[in-house]
Amino acid sequence: MGANAYFCSMTTAASKESAAGIKPFLKWAGGKTQLLPAIETKVQQLLRSKETIQFVEPFVGSGAVLFFMLRKYGRHIRQATINDVNPVLADCYRTIRYNPQELIKELSALEKDYFTYTSEDDRKAFFLEKRTAFNALAGDAVQKSALLLFLNKTCFNGLYRVNAKGNFNVPFGRYANPTICNAPVILANSEALQKVEILNTDFSEMEALIAPDTFFYLDPPYKPISATSSFNAYAKEGFGDADQERLKAFCDKVNAGGAYFVQSNSDNSDSEGNGFFQELYKGYNIEQVKAKRAINAKGSGRGAVFELLISNDDVLHVNSKP
Repeated sequence: MGANAYFCSMTTAASKESAAGIKPFLKWAGGKTQLLPAIETKVQQLLRSKETIQFVEPFVGSGAVLFFMLRKYGRHIRQATINDVNPVLADCYRTIRYNPQELIKELSALEKDYFTYTSEDDRKAFFLEKRTAFNALAGDAVQKSALLLFLNKTCFNGLYRVNAKGNFNVPFGRYANPTICNAPVILANSEALQKVEILNTDFSEMEALIAPDTFFYLDPPYKPISATSSFNAYAKEGFGDADQERLKAFCDKVNAGGAYFVQSNSDNSDSEGNGFFQELYKGYNIEQVKAKRAINAKGSGRGAVFELLISNDDVLHVNSKP
């Protein structure tokens, strides 16, 4: 049995972890950790004109930016609201906020059972059994959240991918000693999430939160840059060009309301800098930021790429302190 099998035996004292323990609880393909320095520059520009802000994230995913903001700028955040169209993920955030100890108990049992198996074949069979149980389970948010975390830590590359029926179908990840239950992180995040409202709706429903002291960070499902790069069908409904255009209309409303937005998305521009987003967001600030793609169907497609940060920087001057 691996050392991690005993990780969840920690007591509630772990909830007194420092702010450093506030960080994403999921592995996540396309997480924004690499973009944080560029995003932080934007945040600092905003905080030059605002002492406190409302933070809104309509596509929260694994929450890399959310937890960064809570960890480093929590004293400046008066209220935060997050949203995700995936109901299982939204329920997982709620479970961590309201029922962290129950979640830790469920994860501890899964972790203990997983590490009783020593062969890769037996662990794979256990993984597939729990994947089937996850897809069939309804109505028990704590157990479903525990299975989500278990699958996330043991599946291939932390992908969240579903088929046309909405069933999670990512294969086994073959990790030797995955950290399945990280009690200190769960407890630290639970404490940090006490000031966060958690929604499960379409991003357009967050229009009511537009105000001059609101910072919107938008991380929608990326527009694929090639036929082989659409690796993570995050929701069975998908997020196509029409949705990207709806999001642009939402950003226009954010801008008209005097709020500040920063959006990350793929860079599909050509050698002359022309592309879908350059045309769609003409008039807004568009910056290229280097990132590293870890997942691609072809090994040659992995490595350094550019992503885009799109923002309405002009609103910072309009709302600046006198």
